[in-house]
Amino acid sequence: MYQKKYYSDFEAKKLICDIGKRVYQKNFVAANDGNISVRVGPDTIWTTPTGVSKGFMTPDMMVKMNLDGKVLAGNRKPSSEVKMHLRVYQESEETNAVVHAHPPVATSYAIAGINLEKPVSPEAVVLLGRIPVAPYATPGTEEVPDSITPLIKDHHAVLLANHGALTWGRDLIEAYYRMESLEHYALMLTYSTNILNKANELNCNQISDLIDIRNNMGIKTGGVPPCDLPQQQVQQEPDKEAVIQEIVEKVTKRVIEQLQKGGAL
Repeated sequence: MYQKKYYSDFEAKKLICDIGKRVYQKNFVAANDGNISVRVGPDTIWTTPTGVSKGFMTPDMMVKMNLDGKVLAGNRKPSSEVKMHLRVYQESEETNAVVHAHPPVATSYAIAGINLEKPVSPEAVVLLGRIPVAPYATPGTEEVPDSITPLIKDHHAVLLANHGALTWGRDLIEAYYRMESLEHYALMLTYSTNILNKANELNCNQISDLIDIRNNMGIKTGGVPPCDLPQQQVQQEPDKEAVIQEIVEKVTKRVIEQLQKGGAL
């Protein structure tokens, strides 16, 4: 069972800077792109400032806010995109951290308007589930949080149409790992479907087993990828229908014969 624990102010600011370096070094962001936030109380977060590269942040740059968007501490302005972070915290009590970045492969799916949902990897099913594309919204406006609101409760990662990706978790490490896993999954999917032109998908029974594993890990959200029944079951269903059809035909034939003879059925 996951035990909820808030970061201290010191821990939150330091960890945001550490994760900022990671997303920058992995090319998940360029220049001043992206933003990160961490909850330090029921109604309080620390977040990254606007106009600063995620790879060159220091703890004194961070901005403290409440969930209504009021700045409580810090000498810099928060990113205008913090609005979507606030919406996630407002809609999901278990969320303690949010990461927004522009990982190139995953963002390409967002640009194409393609959900990341093919069940080709056990890790992707367990750790990510189904990643939908939220409708396009102008960055920095209220359109962005509004576009993701219907998706928050059932997922912990979304693609932002023509924009990037957003992940959240019970702590910042989990939120960051989901961003890393998201890009890795998008890359594997690209190689298998677009280069090798073959992606063997997990069937419904296999996915059900993976969802059980996810539930046992205390992960309540993520969505379930679409799937197909195992081939054996698919073959059994038509066979059953064929038997029923055969019975109907035999009964109908007998009824017609009896009627033609003028006898009792």
